[in-house]
Amino acid sequence: MSLLLHISDTHFGTERPNVVDALLRMAREQAPDVVVLSGDITQRARRSQFKAAREFVDRLAPAAMLAVPGNHDIPLFNLVARMFAPYANHQREFGSDLERVLESADFLVIGVNTTRPSRHKDGEVSSEQIERVSRRLHQARPNQLRIVVTHQPVHVTRPEDERNLLHGGDDAVRAWVNAGVDLLLGGHIHLPYVRPLKERLDDLSRDAWVAQAGTAVSSRLRSEAPNSVNLIRHSGGDKLSRCNVERWDYGRPGDCFELVDRTEIFLDRV
Repeated sequence: MSLLLHISDTHFGTERPNVVDALLRMAREQAPDVVVLSGDITQRARRSQFKAAREFVDRLAPAAMLAVPGNHDIPLFNLVARMFAPYANHQREFGSDLERVLESADFLVIGVNTTRPSRHKDGEVSSEQIERVSRRLHQARPNQLRIVVTHQPVHVTRPEDERNLLHGGDDAVRAWVNAGVDLLLGGHIHLPYVRPLKERLDDLSRDAWVAQAGTAVSSRLRSEAPNSVNLIRHSGGDKLSRCNVERWDYGRPGDCFELVDRTEIFLDRV
């Protein structure tokens, strides 16, 4: 059994120290094999904020880590940096590859940079990105859980969040589902949920799912969602071809992250 910890929207610069400590304790207890950060790692893309985020990840000490940028990870007020070196601070701490791919016996995780310096908040996926990810999905091994990571969501549950959907997301979902994706991970709206993608696109060729994470450690909470992360458990040798997505929320009574929901997903494999 392999374990992936999905963290999003940490917004370092607005982090809550007690929640950071609680998440570190939970990670030590659960010992994930892979950590995924699905964007908005910092609040204002400052060097000090990225350094704090890197120190946090180093304390997690995962065997493997993938981090994609969010819109907050591009400078907002420094227009020169936004135009000529938008990812400099991100790349200094998390490496030059903004679309990293992680592979293990149980997981194939593909990162997609959906930010654009020309866009303030919205995300976008290009035809070239769609094709690149599709090619890589076609190369997946039979026992791997096939995951794609974006920052902006490809499926939302509330009408007021429609404006936050990833531009080009419907085309991407159709192509990636055809290519074999099982699960899309995202953040951006600070609202955790796990939903089948056929709720949004009923013409999909097979079943696939989206798992959104809330804000992991930031004070920038939505009223209906506390600090939250996801744990994804999968065994490539499971003949039933399934995975479990667990939602873990931070609670004040125990000053800890606790399991509050579990979704069992039966993988639709041809």
